[in-house]
Amino acid sequence: MSDETTGADAPEIVEAPVPSVGATGPDVDVPPATASAEDVTDEFAVASARDEVAFRVMRFESVLYDLTDPSPMVHLLEAASPFRYLVIPIALADAIALQLAHSRIEGRRPATHELMTTILTRLQAEVIAARIVRYEGGVFYAELDLMTPRGREVLDCRTSDALTMALRQQVPAPILCSDEVLERYYA
Repeated sequence: MSDETTGADAPEIVEAPVPSVGATGPDVDVPPATASAEDVTDEFAVASARDEVAFRVMRFESVLYDLTDPSPMVHLLEAASPFRYLVIPIALADAIALQLAHSRIEGRRPATHELMTTILTRLQAEVIAARIVRYEGGVFYAELDLMTPRGREVLDCRTSDALTMALRQQVPAPILCSDEVLERYYA
C-alpha cells in the first residue's frame, strides 16, 4: 500500500500552531516572567520546532462499557481515510457525562460540564477544538482550545473533559488528534 493518496481519498489534515506555555493571545509566545535568558532561548526553540502540528479530524462514535472491562471505552473514528480509530479508557462518571453530552441531554440541575459550558458562554468564550496531543504509557493527553474576547487560550485537560466540553457546545467543536498520537497508538 502506498503512503501517498490523491484526490478524494486524501485524508483531511488540519495544521494549527501550538502555542507554548505562557501564551497570552492568538499566536503570541511569551515566556514566563521567571524565565532566564537561557530558558527563553530554549523555550522559543522548542516552540518554533513544534509550531506546525498535523491534526486529523476525529468523529465521536460511542462510549461502551463491557462489564468484563475495568472501565468504559470511548471510540473515536478518523473522519477521512484511512479511518483509523482510537479506543480511550475513561472513568464511569466521565463516560456517563460524555454520553449525555453526545445525546444532548441536560439534567434538572447543571452537571459540571453543563455549568462550565454556561460559564464559557457568559464570558463570551468559545471552545474551538478539543485536541488529543500526546500518547504516553497508555495515557492520552488533551488540550481544550478556546477563543476568548482577549484572544486564544489553550488549556491542558483530561481527554474525557475535552471531548465532553466539545460535544456540549451549541455547535459541537471539532475533535482533533495529532498524527503523532495516531502513529504511536498504532506502533
